[in-house]
Amino acid sequence: MVTLAEVASHAGVSASTVSYVLSGKRSISAGTRQRVERSIQELGYHPNAGARALASSRSNIVALMVPLRTDMYVPVMMEIAIAVATTARTYGYDVLLLTGEEGPDAVRRVTGSGLADAMILMDVELDDERLPLLRGTDQPSVLIGLPADTSGLTCVDLDFGATGALCVEHLAMLGHRDIAVVGEAPAVYERHTGFAERTLDGLRSRARELGLRVLHRPCEGGYDAMAATLARIFDERPGTTGIVVQNESAVEPLLALLRQQGRAVPEDVSVIAVCPDQVAVQASVRLTSVAIPAQEMGRRAVEQLVAKLEGRDTDEVVLLAPELTVRASTGPLSTAG
Repeated sequence: MVTLAEVASHAGVSASTVSYVLSGKRSISAGTRQRVERSIQELGYHPNAGARALASSRSNIVALMVPLRTDMYVPVMMEIAIAVATTARTYGYDVLLLTGEEGPDAVRRVTGSGLADAMILMDVELDDERLPLLRGTDQPSVLIGLPADTSGLTCVDLDFGATGALCVEHLAMLGHRDIAVVGEAPAVYERHTGFAERTLDGLRSRARELGLRVLHRPCEGGYDAMAATLARIFDERPGTTGIVVQNESAVEPLLALLRQQGRAVPEDVSVIAVCPDQVAVQASVRLTSVAIPAQEMGRRAVEQLVAKLEGRDTDEVVLLAPELTVRASTGPLSTAG
């Protein structure tokens, strides 16, 4: 293990000079800095993280709070988390992953312990219990998600309201008038999770403007739950010809059940999904979909956080515009039976 003293000896400078080069606390001439940096590289010196944190009052760690709930689609959450980790590393930060459902306690633990320099929070609810604590601390934070009140907060998210509206507009353009929404598990709406609520609000609002009827039914996902949900939809609205599904685990059961019932996609029923592209293209019918830009969400959140850490002004709310890709699962009403 190479020491700071060995770097100083190799570069022909004092140990304090090496320390100043590393911390940036004092101005060092360009020639001396280059000599020290060359020695650091040649010797493979890595500053002790604990000592560096004590000297700079910075840990170079970002806490990422991502509760892994059974009613959420974990692959999307982890794709965002990986994007956060890889982007943070390019800025010299490591990521501390907190996966428990601790809520405000996790925020208190991070802010009170000095574990991390900043926080990124996921799985944001409209009235999230963690928000008062965030507003009451000087520690920088960014939400991946949008609460009802964004004042004093920095947020990055897909514009889920516009996403819902875009789904309705596509089906309306194809002539569909009765639309069913197969939603997330009931617990997701009971928690008033932001992305699910906002999608539904945007969808319903645009449907009213366009004169479409909408029936929303939450679904646990899986075959049995989807069978009961689909039976209920066609019992209550037999004329349903368009389905929007925002529940990745329900996608394949939905398509299988429609086939079993003799309802062809898209000739009898058009299906549009809010899901990752991978889910859409690997489905038994290639799905028209609005993609979840997980990697971009993670990257933009880190960029916003680094700007705050460096004292630069940042946008309070960054909403990514939804993009709809038309594939094989949607078609005009005129071809439906």
